[in-house]
Order: sequence, then structure tokens, then C-alpha cells
Amino acid sequence: MTEFTSFDYRMMSLALEEASKALYLSNPNPRVGCVISKGEKILGQGFTQRVGGHHAEIEAIANARRLGASDSDLQGSTVYVSLEPCSHTGRTPPCCDALEAIRPARVMIAMQDPNPKVAGQGIARLQKLGIHVEVGLLAKESAALNPGFIKRMTQGLPFVRMKIAASFDGRTALANGQSQWITGPAARADGHHWRAQACAILSGGGTIREDDPQLTVRDVVTERQPLRVIVDSHLETPLNAKVLKDPNVLLVCAKPEPKHLHAMQGALQERGIQILELPNPKGKVDLPKLFSYLANEREINEVHVEAGFKLNGSLIREHCVDELLIYQAPCFLGEGLGMANISLDQLADRQDWTIIDHTLIGKDLRIRAILKPSNE
Repeated sequence: MTEFTSFDYRMMSLALEEASKALYLSNPNPRVGCVISKGEKILGQGFTQRVGGHHAEIEAIANARRLGASDSDLQGSTVYVSLEPCSHTGRTPPCCDALEAIRPARVMIAMQDPNPKVAGQGIARLQKLGIHVEVGLLAKESAALNPGFIKRMTQGLPFVRMKIAASFDGRTALANGQSQWITGPAARADGHHWRAQACAILSGGGTIREDDPQLTVRDVVTERQPLRVIVDSHLETPLNAKVLKDPNVLLVCAKPEPKHLHAMQGALQERGIQILELPNPKGKVDLPKLFSYLANEREINEVHVEAGFKLNGSLIREHCVDELLIYQAPCFLGEGLGMANISLDQLADRQDWTIIDHTLIGKDLRIRAILKPSNE
């Protein structure tokens, strides 16, 4: 087993810090950071840019040259990168080409790329060039930055995170539907951080009709807005809804009346909004097929759900949710709408979740939980 030095840990930690700068930026590419050092001097560092732009390794090399590093400085250096360098031509040339050009002595990689087009081929190519390669330093931390990319590459599905704002007694709205606002401004701003890192924000037609949300990122600075996905079985979303004022929207329905479907398609085609039919045998939207479509046809890594208790219940029942993001306000609302429309006859049928984080955000408690494996 390789023994990494304290300097190795510091440099890979810095590479991960760089990768985190791509959190809102790089989708559908993974968030990757890179640091180049020689001796104990940092020559350059960088992170993956917006899709079609430079990958982390190219950014780090360019940064090193801007800071005055020469070809001889870069030769024999150590490259720390949080994900295996790509060896294929995609939207950009292979990063292995750029590393071959600078001839580093070592390349330290946090984790192997799960993309089948890479998956060890980048490592093999670097080794063939005579470069010493080590893999595994802070691999868990690297994986934590890219749950959606990893799941899409290994399972053909996006990572789905469901956000819920609720009271102490688990109410997300009053009985009359009023829900703005249960949590405070700090929690709402924090929610936009999670929106910003998603490739898509998913909601239901009921939420659109009742709250008329924009479903955009506003409380954090970002260069890109996620795709808005509206699950609306009968296509009842009003044409004047705020969310339909932007073309970056996908309306997903089941099997609406043909004349109504044709009329909606005609009205929305000019806006550039697509309507997708995905019915299940019960006449509702086939949610598992929707997520498969989003991953494989739209390159969606992470889906952020902000929906009502009916759609929440369907997503949880059909095991479509990977993580819960719950903001719990210190108040009681009494009779009202719950977090998810789930009804059980016996406790043995419940889903158990594992809390992975709990943090005060302003006056509210933020809880993150993942579904507990059935074999535990």
C-alpha cells in the first residue's frame, strides 16, 4: 500500500478545493481540480470550466505558464488531480495529451474515472509514457463532489436530492395550501446553493399552479441555470406560469387528451419548450423512465426536487430518491400538508434513512439523509 506524505495530502486537498469551485459550473462534466508542484513549490492550479471549456489539468498548466513556469519547470513536476485524466476526445482533446507534453515525473490521482470511455485508460496511458502514477489519495472526498456524475456513469441514472421545508410537526403547508414562508431567509438562501449545483430542478404541476414559482437560482452567483422539469400528467400547467417564460424547461406528461396535447405543443413550440410523453400503466408519469431519460438523453447528473407532498410521496415510494434535504423550522403548524403522501399498514413496510449531516442554518435545522440499504 502506498504511503502518501503530508505534502501529498496537502496538495490533493488543494486540488479538491479547486474542484469545489466547479460545483455550479462544470455540469454535465465532473467537478475536477488540479495542482502542479515541484519540490514543495506550487507551480499552477485550476478547475474544470463550463462544458466545452478547459478541463482542470489544462487550466492548471495554463495557470503555471501565466505565473512564469517554463517547460523545464513543468518537466519532472508532480501533478495532483482529483479524477483520472481523460484519454479520449470528447468536446475537448484528451488531457493525457497535455500531460504528455509537459512530461511530469508523477501524477497523483484521487480516483479512477467511472466513465467507460476512460475507466483506467488514462492511467494506463500515463504509465506507458513512463510517468509514475498513484491512485487513491482522498478518493472518498473526490467521490463526494461528484455523486451525480458517478451514478450516471455507473447506473445510467442521475443522483436525486429531494428538498423539503417543514415545521416541527412535519407540515409543509397549511390545510389551505399556504406555505410561504415556513423557514427563514438563511435556509431559503441555502436551498439555492443546492439548486445551483444541480443539472435539473424538478417539480410538479400542482406546485406550479398553486405557488407559480420560477424555479431558478437567484441567491447565489452562477453562470448557468438548471433545466426545469415539470411533472404534469394531464398538462394542466397554465401557459402564463412564470416557469414557462424561459425555454430551458421540459414538461413531462402521461397521456393527455390528444387535442389538448396538440394545442399545448403548438403554444409552447414557439418558446422552445419540449413536451415529453412518458405514461405508466396507471396513467401517471413513469418516474423511473423519466430519470433514465434525463441521464441518458440530457446528460443530467443531479436532480434537485422541490415538489408537493403528492409527487414527493410517489418519488419516495418508487425508490427514486437518493438523498433528503430537509429544512425544519422551530414551529408547529397543526393540521396541514405533510412531507410526502405515503400510507402504510404496518411499520415493517417503512423506509429507513440514515442522517449524514445536521446543521443549523439561521434559525432552522438542516438535515441531510440517505436511504439506508435494505441489507443493514
